[in-house]
Amino acid sequence: MFDRLSGKLSGVFDGLSKRGSLSVEDVNEAMREIRLAMLDADVALPVVKDFVNRVQEKSVGQEVLHNISPGQAIAKIVNDALIEALGGAGAVPLNLNAVPPIPYLMVGLQGSGKTTTSAKIAYYLNRRERKKVLLASLDTYRPAAQLQLEQLANQVKVTSLPVIEGQMPVQIAKRAMEVARLEGYDVVILDTAGRLSIDEALMEEVQNIRDVAKPAETLLVVDAMTGQDAVHTAKSFNEKVGITGVVMTRMDGDARGGAALSMRAITGAPIKLVGMGEKVDALQEFYPERVASRILGLGDIAGLVEKASETIDQEESERLAKKMLKGKFDLNDYAAQIGQINKMGSISNIMDMMPGMGKMKEKLGDKELDTSILKRHQAIISSMTKAERKQPAIIKASRKKRIAAGSGVTVQEVNRLLKQYDQMASMMKRFNKLGVKGLMRQGLSALLPKGMTPPPGGGMMR
Repeated sequence: MFDRLSGKLSGVFDGLSKRGSLSVEDVNEAMREIRLAMLDADVALPVVKDFVNRVQEKSVGQEVLHNISPGQAIAKIVNDALIEALGGAGAVPLNLNAVPPIPYLMVGLQGSGKTTTSAKIAYYLNRRERKKVLLASLDTYRPAAQLQLEQLANQVKVTSLPVIEGQMPVQIAKRAMEVARLEGYDVVILDTAGRLSIDEALMEEVQNIRDVAKPAETLLVVDAMTGQDAVHTAKSFNEKVGITGVVMTRMDGDARGGAALSMRAITGAPIKLVGMGEKVDALQEFYPERVASRILGLGDIAGLVEKASETIDQEESERLAKKMLKGKFDLNDYAAQIGQINKMGSISNIMDMMPGMGKMKEKLGDKELDTSILKRHQAIISSMTKAERKQPAIIKASRKKRIAAGSGVTVQEVNRLLKQYDQMASMMKRFNKLGVKGLMRQGLSALLPKGMTPPPGGGMMR
């Protein structure tokens, strides 16, 4: 989402870092570039003016102009200003400090992803906070809206309020709170109806539901792809209903990111959660400092570690590491490794979270990193028998033909996979034979097959 802004800001800092010292004119030119970059990213004009003024005020001080690395000094000032514009350091958590059942009111326009987000929050609270959650659909207008929430509730393994035909939204809200009190639920998520645009009837209905439910959280769901329209929607809802937080969906899209940068300043409401995909677990807390770091191309190591700890099976990784250190490594283990990588999400998103990888992505342009080879390898391994996966040495010509036909690839691709496996297995056996001391004496080249030497830049060369 922030790729364009990130690329332009990196260009500004690169230009400044080439200068030994900065003049006031240099700073003014940099501020002009930053202003244009932010306007191009669809950031609201008042926010851009305030942001640039704040950065310029701090940048023209003597400590920056005569700094040994003025480009880095200004990058630090921009980073701090971005964090402040996004709402200040640290995530703003959902309010769970109330007497159960705690009502959450979900509001927003039709098509913003409100119903799906309600289910994602239920999953998030159930899995992370160990809360007993009740989902209730108050949308009596959109065809099958209540059925959709019921199906999503089944998918995330939480309870949905049974539908009673003819009940109006306020009556459903009252019944949901009563059921939650009687059956000991911790949180009740009330999914209200959306409209194609903001109108008085929508606002009046939401106000009536709010007065009955007295929600601890009124969360506005907005689509990040709608740009400044999302900010105007948030402002209207905040004025009429009063929102405690914003959930931005489709933050993994290719919109310009201006809505996220403008939201807090224009509405005063914090972004609490962001949707990063279609899956029910693709919901994350919003950390302004992590977003600012990614915009400036500094990556998000904390986010990457968090993602890895959530998705990677620690016990499986340790078991595999022990097998590899003993020189035992079969195709079942290789398939398990591919599965672990796939759980982490797209390689492109992982690169975004790694410092210094932004420029590598720029060089690739619009090309998505080719991960299809991993999928093909999974398909090939899945077409093998248990014995073949355990002992790849038994795979001869006739078996290769059968595996290739079963996985929809050529025999040559099966051969390539087996060759790669042989090289990995050989390296593991050599490592086991040499031990750590032997490896330190002989270097990494001792692990490579004969005739292969590591080139100066890394990788393998024949």
